[in-house]
Amino acid sequence: MTTVLIADDQPLQRFGSRMLLESQDDMTVVGEAANGSEAVRMASELHPDVVLMDIRMPGLDGIEATRRITAAGDRTRILIVTTFDLDEYAYAGLRAGASGFLVKDAQPEELLAGIRAVATGDAVVAPSLTRRLLDAYVHHLPTDSSAEPVQEDPRLAALTDREREILTVIGKGWTNTEIATRLHLAESTVKTHVGRVLAKTGSRDRIQAVILAYDTKLVQPS
Repeated sequence: MTTVLIADDQPLQRFGSRMLLESQDDMTVVGEAANGSEAVRMASELHPDVVLMDIRMPGLDGIEATRRITAAGDRTRILIVTTFDLDEYAYAGLRAGASGFLVKDAQPEELLAGIRAVATGDAVVAPSLTRRLLDAYVHHLPTDSSAEPVQEDPRLAALTDREREILTVIGKGWTNTEIATRLHLAESTVKTHVGRVLAKTGSRDRIQAVILAYDTKLVQPS
């Protein structure tokens, strides 16, 4: 059973989300928060599998709430919601540790699939959309395009040459199938490499690995 905390300042939005989620046999809503401070407190008390996090809320917003919840080191994962698929706040939410984002007008089946994906450790944002998102908001990233990749970054130190290569192409938005085809590897081997990259770099999911690849300049914004 996937437990979900709904954080949204709109009562009707919370009500609609609760009705949808509780119509599913594998989901239950353990609480509702009307602002970021409530979300942080309730996440600490209830330890939900997923927090469905609005971004624009009074007081403590969803971005800072996401940062605090993920910094606590609990198993709770954050799925942020936004009004537009390239909202700059969505990017900031991913940087804060969210496992993905959806638009508020997503179809019910998309929202349910997103929650299930996040709960199992997957990222919700498709690789092509991840690439668009990062390229659209490169002003949030280091701007020295002449700099060499940060080879000494401690997050990269434990990677083998092959794993560093895998991280680089993850950052470019390649899917596992594309990696397997272009690098002439079995897809099962790719999945193993990706898992090791996430574990060694401390990345919560694929999105965080993409951000790491940009931060360490393994990948330059196009």
